[in-house]
Amino acid sequence: MSTTNIDEIAFDVPEDAEAHRCPECGRPFVREELLALHRGYEHPDALEETATAAFEEAYESENDQLAVFRLEALLALIVLYFLLLMTYALV
Repeated sequence: MSTTNIDEIAFDVPEDAEAHRCPECGRPFVREELLALHRGYEHPDALEETATAAFEEAYESENDQLAVFRLEALLALIVLYFLLLMTYALV
């Protein structure tokens, strides 16, 4: 396994945004929630109690957002299906 210096990797953090850096590896993140998720997945052994709570909160929030997205996508597919079905029935 090759080791890469974190400074050699280009990350997509806008110049005017405050970067939240991971204390373990130094990787920058635009939002604090993304940093909490990264630390929970990549450095779980190094987390203290407050960081673990932040990870769990960010994880739950992301799961809630994914559930809403899945319902919206399902609704869009159902509407599209019935629109195509009605179009086929009329043509």
